[in-house]
Amino acid sequence: MTQRKIIHVDCDCFYAAIEMRDNPALAAKPLAVGGQADHRGVIATCNYEARAYGVRSAMSSRHALQLCPDLVIVKPRMDAYKAASKEIQGIFRDYTDLIEPLSLDEAYLDVSQCPHFDGSATRIAQDIRRRVSNQLHITVSAGVAPNKFLAKIASDWKKPNGLFVITPDQVEDFVSALPVSKLHGVGKVTAQKLARLGISTCLELRDWNKLALVREFGSFGERLWGLARGIDERLVHNDSRRQSVSVENTYDVDLPDLVSCLEKLPELLETLAGRMARIDSSYRPGKPFVKVKFHDFTQTTLEQAGVGRDLQGYTQMLTQAFKRGDKPVRLLGIGVRLQDLRGGFEQLDLFER
Repeated sequence: MTQRKIIHVDCDCFYAAIEMRDNPALAAKPLAVGGQADHRGVIATCNYEARAYGVRSAMSSRHALQLCPDLVIVKPRMDAYKAASKEIQGIFRDYTDLIEPLSLDEAYLDVSQCPHFDGSATRIAQDIRRRVSNQLHITVSAGVAPNKFLAKIASDWKKPNGLFVITPDQVEDFVSALPVSKLHGVGKVTAQKLARLGISTCLELRDWNKLALVREFGSFGERLWGLARGIDERLVHNDSRRQSVSVENTYDVDLPDLVSCLEKLPELLETLAGRMARIDSSYRPGKPFVKVKFHDFTQTTLEQAGVGRDLQGYTQMLTQAFKRGDKPVRLLGIGVRLQDLRGGFEQLDLFER
């Protein structure tokens, strides 16, 4: 069997990098891309100068300015970012057709069959980074490994503007020392549970057999067992299909109670209906869902089979979701999961914005 060679490419602070490229006067300043503080804006991304002050993506712009009073916040220019992303994708296609974009600025590439540079994935990654720098005047970091899980970790290892390679014979030692918090799918709650069980590294996780992990973590326990050994059989999929259609709105003034939230539903439903009308016949509407983000940035998402995709159905779900927090709301979202008729199964994933 041919050894798999996966590259994970991740642009360095992509939106901010495009803004600094197009306006060099911004390059030496703490910079963020996002909404304005006086309109309850949220930071989409920021440069490393801003990160030094503690500014992070998904942070409120108001809080970001408290951390860094000199922060420059610019509005997103999605057309510019999409154009740059398309150019980067064009570079990728010179090496392989097996490309799985995760976002505008991030993608997996399977170069196992690539003839360039005598099949060296490391040299391919080096060349991709060189070409992006020369053509787009921004930097990307890359990770090279035998699977997606390790390639993604590797791309973050020497950020920004770095390249890190994990060869097949290095996997054992690298994964052994890896903190379990770095494992794909391990969030804050799972990491805390692992810590309570005395597990902080993958080497310690290997002391647990598969059945014991399944008892503790359900079906994810089997996944943990494999990742602790550097095993990840996921393929690079180059046909990305939509998993949901949604609409959401952040309100300038918090919605104080459930009644005020329900009053916003008709407008959201109208926008959602317009987006659903543009979906082609290869999809079938599935379960409806709602998203509620409260004033303190805690949030909850609720989806439910058998509920109508109408005002009554969304009213029922929003009522249930609101009761989970029962406090003022800054953002409401509604959507529909999609069944991919080409694949013959329904794909469920996180709420797509």
